[in-house]
Amino acid sequence: MGRLVFFFQEALRALKRNGAPSLAAIVTTVVTVVLLGMLIPIFQTAQGKSEEVRDQLNVQYALYDDATKAEIASLQKELEGIPHVADVTFISKGEALETLKSELKDKTIVEELHTNPLPNSFEVKADDAANLGSIQAAVYPNGPQGKSISPIISNPFDRQQSSEKIEQVTSALKVVLTVITALLVLASLMLVGNTIRLSIYTRRREVEVMRLVGATRWFIRWPFMIEGVVVGFVGGLLAILILWLGKITIVDPLSDSIGVLAAQNSTTLGFPALVAILFAASILVSTVGSGVTLRRFLRV
Repeated sequence: MGRLVFFFQEALRALKRNGAPSLAAIVTTVVTVVLLGMLIPIFQTAQGKSEEVRDQLNVQYALYDDATKAEIASLQKELEGIPHVADVTFISKGEALETLKSELKDKTIVEELHTNPLPNSFEVKADDAANLGSIQAAVYPNGPQGKSISPIISNPFDRQQSSEKIEQVTSALKVVLTVITALLVLASLMLVGNTIRLSIYTRRREVEVMRLVGATRWFIRWPFMIEGVVVGFVGGLLAILILWLGKITIVDPLSDSIGVLAAQNSTTLGFPALVAILFAASILVSTVGSGVTLRRFLRV
C-alpha cells in the first residue's frame, strides 16, 4: 500500500514538473474523444437512416384498367412466389389518388381532376433492397422492354430507377462512413500515443539514471502508467463534459425540428453507453500508450 501511494505521489509530482507535455497530452485526449464522440453518433444515425430508406424501397407495377379480379389475384400469387419477395400489396386507383393528395402541397391540382388517371398497381417489397434487381428480372425475363410474366401488367413505375440509385447511394454511404470511422480511430490512437511519447522523451535522462542505479523496470514504469491514467481520466472527463453540453444545448433542442438529429435518440448505442465507452477508452489508451512507449527507454 505504501509503495502504491509513493507511485501516485511520484506521478502527480511529475505531472506538475512537466506541465507543458502533460497539458498537451490532456488536450490531445480531449480533442480525440470529442471527435470520436461526435462521429460515432453520426455514423450510427447515418446507418439507421440508410437502413430506413432501404427498407422503404420497392418495385411498383401498374395494371391495365380492364384486368379482372381473378387475373389480379392470380398475379399477386405469382409475385409472392418470386424469390426474395417479402410482401406484395395491391393499391387501388382510389388509394393511389389519396396518397397523391397527401404528398402534394397544392391540393387544387388533384381536386380539379374530373377522372382518376392513376392505375391500379402492385407494390412489391424485397427482403433486402439489394434484391430489387433480381425481382425486376423475374417479372421481366427478357428485359424492361420485353414481355412481363403477366399480360395485365402495363409497366413498372419509374420509381424503380430512383430505388436503384438510392440503394447504390446508401450502400456507398455505409462503406464511406465505415472507412472514415476506422481512419479517425487509427489517427486518434497514433496522435495520443505520439503526444505521450513526447512527454516521456523529455524525461528520458531521468529514466536512464534510475535504470543505472538499479531500479527495476516496473518500479520505473508504474509512475508513468499512473500518469497515463490521470491524463486519460482528466482528458476523458473534460471531453465528456463538452459532449454533454453540446447535447443539451444543441442536439436536444433541435431534435424536434430536425429529423436527422432526432434519429440519434433511437440508435442502439445510447448516450450513457457512449460516455462509458469513450471514458474507458481514453484511460486505457493513455495508460497502455505510456507503458508501451516507455519500453524503449528502459533498454539501458
